[in-house]
Amino acid sequence: MKDFKDMQFKITRDTDRGLHHYACGRQNMQLNTYDWLYDVPGNGEDTDLVEVQFKNTRKGYYHNVNNIDLHKGDIVAVEASPGHDIGTVTLTGRLVKLQLKKANLKSADDIKRVYRIAKPVDIDKYNEAKSREHGTMIQSRQIAKDLGLQMKIGDVEYQGDGNKAIFYYIADERVDFRQLIKVLADTFHVRIEMKQIGARQEAGRIGGTGPCGRELCCATWMKNFVSVSTNAARIQDISLNPQKLAGMCAKLKCCLNYEVDDYVEASRKMPARDIVLQTLDSDYYLFKSDILAGTVVYSTDKGIAANLEEITAERARAIIEMNKRGEKPESLTEDGTVKQDTRPRDLLADADISRFDKARKRKKKPAKRQGGAPVSTAPRKGEGQRRNNQQRRNNRPEGEPTQGVHLSQVHQPKNSTDNSVGAAEIAAQGVHLSQVHQPNGSTNNSVGAAETAAPPKVHQPKGNNSSVGAAETAAPPKDAH
Repeated sequence: MKDFKDMQFKITRDTDRGLHHYACGRQNMQLNTYDWLYDVPGNGEDTDLVEVQFKNTRKGYYHNVNNIDLHKGDIVAVEASPGHDIGTVTLTGRLVKLQLKKANLKSADDIKRVYRIAKPVDIDKYNEAKSREHGTMIQSRQIAKDLGLQMKIGDVEYQGDGNKAIFYYIADERVDFRQLIKVLADTFHVRIEMKQIGARQEAGRIGGTGPCGRELCCATWMKNFVSVSTNAARIQDISLNPQKLAGMCAKLKCCLNYEVDDYVEASRKMPARDIVLQTLDSDYYLFKSDILAGTVVYSTDKGIAANLEEITAERARAIIEMNKRGEKPESLTEDGTVKQDTRPRDLLADADISRFDKARKRKKKPAKRQGGAPVSTAPRKGEGQRRNNQQRRNNRPEGEPTQGVHLSQVHQPKNSTDNSVGAAEIAAQGVHLSQVHQPNGSTNNSVGAAETAAPPKVHQPKGNNSSVGAAETAAPPKDAH
């Protein structure tokens, strides 16, 4: 093995990283191939085939019939139809044969010749043709729009001698572009070649950075695109989220197929999802599994995560065999013992977080009378004082003399037309309703209902109109007359 200190590095043309030693460098071209057989003796003499790359991802394979000393990074003039094209040598030696198999060339006649190493005149003409590509693409898009064609022209590539232009387009359906070719040939005065590409090829030609932080695989090393399905995501237990599964081309990512074979091989050792593990304490259902780590997590509830237990796939298969024989282990652990919970206990796990909230008092709705009008619940004037007096009378022990004037001691004159006593006046005097006597012949001896909220039974003599409200005799005392 050579010492890197003795290797002679040099600055080469068409490299974006400066110093390189042939195979170790990377050109400013896409789909670069590392030539790991470069230092092998006789590698360049094994075949005369060379790989030449043009704009973006277009590559071609040519015969070095003139035995020119070609190396990686040389700019050469190659055969084209018609004229010649300018490209960069990207690979020489034995690896070209392996790359040729991936190109799917139908016959050996498709392999053309390498003319020479490009001269300064060829480079100037090549640069002049490249400078017209962007303007041609914009103008051709407008022409296709005017013709009403459902297609998108993504890129235009001029041949090295400027006699031919390749138009790359994308279309969902078949497009009849015969009229478009005539208009483009009359406008740009070159030979027109139309090439249809897909969304993946367009992303590879444009290039970019993927969500992984690296350059797109289709722009760096992938030449053949394999169909990708959502089944690859299911095998790897990846969430079927279209935004995460799609790449820069709005298609499924090509990298979903990279590890599918490993997951398929590792999943054969995992227990089936529909098998229930039976133990002495409970039944366990498969909750999730880590295929590459070889571990599975079981739950005692089929729908939610409850009493999760993580065991290896070997232990799960052993329990399945025990269940088939009619045996049940004590637990899912390897030694068969019940697993102790070592996690710290949360003291507030069962506490109610709303225990400090103040309970709101519900406002009572006003009751409605039979007539439909609501009954007022507001306290009337003097009702609070009457309630306090009544409470004191109820709390007075038996045998205690009553203070104040008894209503039975209040005498009213005869033949009075309106002998009414106000509730507030009687309450202020401390007069009991049982002491009120009404003589005969009184026409209106009325006492209000609020005046005798809890009065004794009133003794009334015979008369014309001696009315007492219903509420006045609701609860008479024992000593009523």
